[in-house]
Amino acid sequence: MKIYPIEAGNFKLDGGAMFGVVPKTIWNRTNPADDNNLIDMAARCLLLEDGDRLTLIDTGMGDKQSDKFFGYYNLWGDESIDKSLKKHGFHRDNITDIFMTHLHFDHCGGCIKWNKERTGYEPAFKNARFWSNKEHWLWATQPNAREKASFLKENIIPMEQSGRLHFIEREKDQMYVEPDHFGFGVFFADGHTDKQMIPHIKHLDKTFVFMADLLPTAGHIPLPYVMGYDTRPLITLSEKEKFLDTAATKGYYLILEHDAHNEIITVKHTEKGVRLDQVYTFNELFN
Repeated sequence: MKIYPIEAGNFKLDGGAMFGVVPKTIWNRTNPADDNNLIDMAARCLLLEDGDRLTLIDTGMGDKQSDKFFGYYNLWGDESIDKSLKKHGFHRDNITDIFMTHLHFDHCGGCIKWNKERTGYEPAFKNARFWSNKEHWLWATQPNAREKASFLKENIIPMEQSGRLHFIEREKDQMYVEPDHFGFGVFFADGHTDKQMIPHIKHLDKTFVFMADLLPTAGHIPLPYVMGYDTRPLITLSEKEKFLDTAATKGYYLILEHDAHNEIITVKHTEKGVRLDQVYTFNELFN
């Protein structure tokens, strides 16, 4: 297996929303805000090459919505999925599978694009299958009022209409699925949104975990640092505590999807709880 970072673009979000009840005077130390209280965010996806299978984990925002919509997110930089794929010698038509950690627009928007006439939508990866899970799909297609603005129909429904939508199978209440379809295990987390899927990838005698929104940035390691976007913050607290304890004990390498300045980190046990240990780039670990 080979692993590549795929940068789908950078944006900004309100720092207060990203850190919930934590005061700005504290979170601003690790995630400094600009004059509009916005912090840097990445849409860092992950590409796994395993034999003939090329799996892309998450796809960023995409580009279907209006300029007004994207104006809320202050896009910056010149990263894109196509540039990033080309950098590693691939094209979007090479992708065989797209694994979606969850269906919020900043994680799955790039799966679907306008058709040539801009009269409807079609898959942005013409040879790929889409992977979610039944519980989360139901949650996203019948959204609660709080998450409705994050589950955009134009991102989601065309996947089903394409006939390429597949679901990860699991037993009821099973929170971890052993490696099967993709060569990696999947941890199910419910705090941020129902049945978010967190990939656990064993590679080079290490365990790499793609953190999605369970741990959006390195600044979110302390347990109370929970996003205002999380639907069940107390469950996030419990999930983070158990996961970070395991990650520190077993030496997991955590791939951060939303941290614009830290790509991969490890954590360690301290007197104050689990805290940041080392920061790595993909080049340091994979080249």
